[in-house]
Amino acid sequence: MVLLLFVVLLARNMRSSRASRYSALLLVGVAAYVVESAPGFYALDLRWRIPIHVVSIGTPAVFWITVAALFDDEFRARWYHALAWLVLAVLGSWGIFSRSPSVAAGHYALSLSFILLGIWHVLAGRAADLVEGRRRLRIWFAVATALYTVLIIASDWLWPGRLSAPPLSLANAIGLMALIFLFAVSLLTQPSAEHSASAQRGSTQSIADDLPAAPAASGPDAALFGALRNLMEHDKLYRDESLSIASLARKLDVPEYRLRRLINRQLGHRNFSTFVNSYRLAEAKAALADPGQADVPILTIALDAGFGSIGPFNRAFKAHAGITPTEYRRVCRDGASEVMPSPIPKSTNHL
Repeated sequence: MVLLLFVVLLARNMRSSRASRYSALLLVGVAAYVVESAPGFYALDLRWRIPIHVVSIGTPAVFWITVAALFDDEFRARWYHALAWLVLAVLGSWGIFSRSPSVAAGHYALSLSFILLGIWHVLAGRAADLVEGRRRLRIWFAVATALYTVLIIASDWLWPGRLSAPPLSLANAIGLMALIFLFAVSLLTQPSAEHSASAQRGSTQSIADDLPAAPAASGPDAALFGALRNLMEHDKLYRDESLSIASLARKLDVPEYRLRRLINRQLGHRNFSTFVNSYRLAEAKAALADPGQADVPILTIALDAGFGSIGPFNRAFKAHAGITPTEYRRVCRDGASEVMPSPIPKSTNHL
């Protein structure tokens, strides 16, 4: 009942928050798993057992998707995410009628793969995460998920069907509650619907104007703010495709946590890559709109701006502008640039 209550609470933000939608689906899957592992489940009518089992068996794939949405601000669900859930559901349905060891082994292998992918999403983005609370949470989340997964898989292999018996049922309940708590805390780090809408509306500012006015001279971060702007706007450090929060902090001779806090709280960015890409995309936008560079290949413009290849550039550009770089250049050439949306929305999604 507690899980379903969480689902109802999340339903209020489902339209505006991808993380809430996926979290609600995950909690439904966890609730189905709790019901399936309860004593007497296999005495239920098959018409009840099959849908509950299918929803439960697809939970690892939903876990992967939900974790990616929680910890990756630029995550978008793809067709292969749905395929992952479908494969698990098919294996789960097949497993009800077939006791084949190969089906069970395939289910375990895929489930573990999706859980490991989720843990990878948690840890992979930690270095570029500018939200300090979420950065700390990533380690706890990865450790708790790994320990719980080991508990479930090991106990199911060693004592099949005994998760509903003490003391395994108690350990299972504790593990579930710990993960649900961490999911709840993770949701608190997500931007509000108002902030998300503001970020999507964008801004028509130039590179220089995209940054807020420098803090007062007496402010503790005023000098750091000015040095950061100088490196990015004058020295164009963003053109270095290997630029990281660590290397930028070394350039500025400050601790990483101070730089993260400045970019997050003063500039409104939640992720370092979005901060750097805002400069890169602004330069690319200016080059694409420049008649003097009409014959310059888009790949050259992307590489000059600091992107490592054309694929990430195209995806980043379309995510911000809503159209491809080629379409943007054509519209600018046809004299309709004034109706174009800005490719660099000014983010306000910070904590």
